[in-house]
Amino acid sequence: MRTKTKALALALCAVLLVVTTVFVTMAYLTSKDSVTNTFTVGKVTITLDEAKVTADGEKVQGADRVKENKYHLIPGHFYVKDPTIHVANGSEECWLFVKVENGLANAEASGATSIESQMANKGWTKVEGTDVYAYATKQAAGANVIVFDSFTIAGTTDVSLYEDAKIIVTAYAIQADGFASAAEAWTIAGGEAKAK
Repeated sequence: MRTKTKALALALCAVLLVVTTVFVTMAYLTSKDSVTNTFTVGKVTITLDEAKVTADGEKVQGADRVKENKYHLIPGHFYVKDPTIHVANGSEECWLFVKVENGLANAEASGATSIESQMANKGWTKVEGTDVYAYATKQAAGANVIVFDSFTIAGTTDVSLYEDAKIIVTAYAIQADGFASAAEAWTIAGGEAKAK
């Protein structure tokens, strides 16, 4: 019997050793850790507006900015028109572009007061091979960039020829990241065809 008891005790010790080893091993195998990544999507957001003016082109003080004004044309007269691009808060840094369809180009007074001259003085240059202008520097969220300030009708203009004329300004923005210049951004990003 002694041999049986000894064998049983040895078997129990072996089982106990195996069970203890398994439980210790299981404790190491059940350890756990994780990493969580959260993603947001960047965006480029702009708006375009201008000062509210009277029909004679004088700025209405204290008025909200607007999307449209109506003008009463008079030869030799000066008119306030200040289309301004606003880069929204939270927007990514971007290159700005503008297309100006100037139905009064032939009626404008020449020289420094012309829309084209004002744009050049404010840092707008034509993108080669297009009718679109690019702003000289990238703009960050919160930026406000004026396209031009005004227009003046030449004193010799027959304004009756311009009764239905319009000046249409369209603004575009393309992310700055990944593009060394505005021209490169316009060319690679697809320009006006892809701008929304």
